[in-house]
Amino acid sequence: MADLSGKRAVVTGGTKGIGRAICERLIADGARVLTCGRSQSGAAAGCEFVTADVATTEGVETVIGAAQSRLGGFDILVNNAGIQIEKTVAAMSDDELDRLMGVNCGAVFRMSRAAIPFLRDAGGGVILNIGSISADHADPQMAAYNASKGFVHALTRSIAVDHGADGIRCNAVCPGWIMTEMAGAAFDLADDPAAAERDAVTRTPAGRMGRPEDIAAAISFLSGDDAAFITGQCYVVDGGLTAVTPLRPNLF
Repeated sequence: MADLSGKRAVVTGGTKGIGRAICERLIADGARVLTCGRSQSGAAAGCEFVTADVATTEGVETVIGAAQSRLGGFDILVNNAGIQIEKTVAAMSDDELDRLMGVNCGAVFRMSRAAIPFLRDAGGGVILNIGSISADHADPQMAAYNASKGFVHALTRSIAVDHGADGIRCNAVCPGWIMTEMAGAAFDLADDPAAAERDAVTRTPAGRMGRPEDIAAAISFLSGDDAAFITGQCYVVDGGLTAVTPLRPNLF
């Protein structure tokens, strides 16, 4: 467990799934946490909340302002907010593309852009992004989502390179199959969702689906001083799923 006593964290999209688990873990590790969303429902106990849409510049300014007024600033930014639209390139409309990219790419970029001056002036800090194994191993019928996570990985490396001299570290955590509403929606694309989920477990050396707490643990570590020399990296947390050859799907 990382000691985050005295640290202040901003977590976007922290009212459910992975985001809520991250808020709970950072609070348990001693940090003060502010999160945002369209509704406060589901926010973790002890977590500050502000209503904001971080896909917009106005929403980002609201979150940054709330962090300054309620926490006195922040040391950690976790860009967790994201959405998923289960369509191929040919089936996706312009409105759907703009909505997905606005959250998955635009919000990460805008929040990071707004956070960097504050972190630099404070002598440094940490930016952590939620990427995905889907950036490198495309999930069927989720073309724009897959592409958006590739953007997140590339942006993570650029922030690390451009702002390391400012004392800012930037890394991404790349989940595999984590049991959330978004994962359930992806399984629902299969002819037999239950069979698809069983197959995912069979292909995972760890022998189970991931839990939001697994991702929160990685975020906690990368937030702390033990990760002081780690930056520009995309950490895969998938129970070994992407390490397995597709020629042996029933090995486990």
